[in-house]
Amino acid sequence: QVQLVESGGGLVQAGGSLRLSCAASGRSFSRYVMGWFRQAPGKEREFVAGINWNGDTTYYADSVKGRFTISRDNAKNTVYLQMNSLKPEDTAVYYCAADQTATSGYRYWGQGTQVTISS
Repeated sequence: QVQLVESGGGLVQAGGSLRLSCAASGRSFSRYVMGWFRQAPGKEREFVAGINWNGDTTYYADSVKGRFTISRDNAKNTVYLQMNSLKPEDTAVYYCAADQTATSGYRYWGQGTQVTISS
């Protein structure tokens, strides 16, 4: 069992930056693949970024490549999403997710944190 709590959301102007954090409780955090997803109003939830257990492999949606960076600190049971050059279309609720393999989706989800980008 893994509990996930996101933080770091807020309101920023276009072009600004935010760093989201996701703190995990429970054992064996370092064994989990971690991901960030987002859901904008009226849209389906979409994948944003993912990272493997030790951080040496990362994945990004095309829409955020070059602007967002996912990282993790297994000693702190935390995964991060650094978001730069933010655009109004990045506005969404951002969710952290965890799974042992992520080959069939993510089993554990956080409650989400709101990110709003003003133009």
